[in-house]
Amino acid sequence: MGTPTVQHHDRRAASRILARLAAPGLFAATDLPSPARISFRTSTLRPEPDATLTQSQRMYLERFMRPCRPDQVTSATHRLTWTDSAGIPNTGYFRTAGAGPELAVIARETVLALWHSLAASGLPERAAALAADDQAVLAATTTDHDPHEIFRVGIEATGRALVQHGLIAADTPYRGVVEFARGIHDSGIFTAVAARWFWELQASTFRRGMIPVRLTAQPDGSVRYTADSIAVLRAMKDATIADAHAVMLRATTEEGLDTEAAVAKYHDDLDLISRQYALLPADVHPTCLAATQHDVDGAGVHVLAAVSDRFVETFAALADTVEVVEDLTEALPGTEHDDGVFYVPDMSCRHCVRTITAVLESMDIPVVEVDLESKRVIARIRSPRNRFRVFEALRDGGYNPVDDVPAQVPGTSVG
Repeated sequence: MGTPTVQHHDRRAASRILARLAAPGLFAATDLPSPARISFRTSTLRPEPDATLTQSQRMYLERFMRPCRPDQVTSATHRLTWTDSAGIPNTGYFRTAGAGPELAVIARETVLALWHSLAASGLPERAAALAADDQAVLAATTTDHDPHEIFRVGIEATGRALVQHGLIAADTPYRGVVEFARGIHDSGIFTAVAARWFWELQASTFRRGMIPVRLTAQPDGSVRYTADSIAVLRAMKDATIADAHAVMLRATTEEGLDTEAAVAKYHDDLDLISRQYALLPADVHPTCLAATQHDVDGAGVHVLAAVSDRFVETFAALADTVEVVEDLTEALPGTEHDDGVFYVPDMSCRHCVRTITAVLESMDIPVVEVDLESKRVIARIRSPRNRFRVFEALRDGGYNPVDDVPAQVPGTSVG
């Protein structure tokens, strides 16, 4: 029998593995999808009295964003829902003074196009051929262990960052979604997100329609984060890392556990994201695994640049082929549905899957399936009353469950 492979948390090694996988070419040359006409519906967000944030936003800020203040956060004014060209339900946010709802819709179509290009590039085959030691490093270091899934999530996160910064488009000199996307890219904002944010903050604030930064225009036409924004992002990251280290220190000193046992015992306290921070050496401030350039066979490979460059290029091309229209017709009366089946459009990664599963299981509701691709959840809910409770609990967690896939208005999609 061979020697068992030992999992080892190593962010730099994981980053290098992803760069090697991307080196032959991350995206295949593929044709853009056919022109499409996609409709969306909107609903207005209701801030608390005499406040700028909703109750959900405020509660998340107070619990997870210390020391960020409410005045450092910009909220969306509207939520939008739509069905994308793949038939998958989506939800997003926009601000009336921001970039507009079409930013979210076209960004989603860009994600779908790049997922197709990624699958056609040979990456899944290269990932399947990874050595066992490399697989073990990814399993110990990353949230989504499969390399193909890691890159898919990275593409989606790029779109998420673009759309979220659309809430503060009024801070920029850019007009129109294409100019905005190019300006954000050329200003290095995607790199700033990768270097300064921590993953769960970006994902969770996006799901709640809020952003804790502001941009300031520069004489050369670019934009950058304000000094106040940089300081608060650093403080929030420091607080999250300190909390994770405190849990591990208590477990390994006062309780005498080794690292593996400590992570297992305090899995829920650390969560998937904080667990990665808990395993960091002291005084190390992590950045996105895609943000570091690596030398592969004599050539520099920068995964983040490859993804963001292709994303904005594809976004600009799709902006000419995707028509985005608001559906102003009255919503149809509710139809009968299976109490145990619903959709969570803003479920975007394995961390979301785990969180949603944990919410249901904490309510003693068995989970049958959580499908990340279709955003569908199947659980043994059994009654409309319990379904209502589940939806409320998920909304408290920052998700926006829906009963069914939103139907396209007849004639609005061109395949």
